[in-house]
Amino acid sequence: QLEESGGGLVQPGDSLRLSCASFGFTLKYYNIGWFRQAPGKEREAVLCISPSTGVTYYSPSVEGRFTASRDDVESMAYLQMNSLKPEDTAVYSCAADMSDCTRVASYEVQYRGKGTQVTVSS
Repeated sequence: QLEESGGGLVQPGDSLRLSCASFGFTLKYYNIGWFRQAPGKEREAVLCISPSTGVTYYSPSVEGRFTASRDDVESMAYLQMNSLKPEDTAVYSCAADMSDCTRVASYEVQYRGKGTQVTVSS
C-alpha cells in the first residue's frame, strides 16, 4: 500500500512537499504518479516519475511550479509544489505501477494511496 503525508493549509505563493511511502514493497521499479481531486471535480493526473526516464507532466497548470523526485533507497516519492495557488486546493494522492507512466496516468495501477489534503487560502 501507499501512504501520503505532508498536506496542510498554506497561503498563496507558499511551497509544500508531499511524501509518498510504500509499505510491503519497494518503489524502486515502479512508475509513480501524483493525482489530485478538487471538490466537485474529477480526479486529475498531475505528473508521473518513472524509474529511469524522469518526470512526465499531465497537468499544464503545474509545469514550472511542481516537480517530482524519488528516493529508491528509502522507497519514497515526493511532490514538491511551489508558488501554490488557491486553484491547487485538492486531495493529492500517489499511485504506482510497474508498467509505464501512460498506464499510471489512466489510474490503472497496482497501488493507490488514500490522499492528503492540500488547501491554499489566504
